[in-house]
Amino acid sequence: MSKAPSAFLVRITGRVQGVGFRMWTQEEAERLGLRGWVRNERDGSVTAMIAGSGEATAIMLKLLWTGPRGAVVSNVDAKAASAEAAPASFEITG
Repeated sequence: MSKAPSAFLVRITGRVQGVGFRMWTQEEAERLGLRGWVRNERDGSVTAMIAGSGEATAIMLKLLWTGPRGAVVSNVDAKAASAEAAPASFEITG
């Protein structure tokens, strides 16, 4: 897998709010050395920007399909994004 920087804007749907999904995402992202953010959306989904090495982003995209205990993920839609748009750390923004 590539160590070159990559970034994705990800929309996660299913039972992903009220189960600690944002905190879990932040913890996993920090463990993998990723930058970005995660937030709840009004429609019940969660959106995240993940940026880092190709290897780390690939692992995170797989992890998002599982989520924390209590989550039931029905879909993970990832679109390529600009790594420059990601903050220097990983933040919960909403």
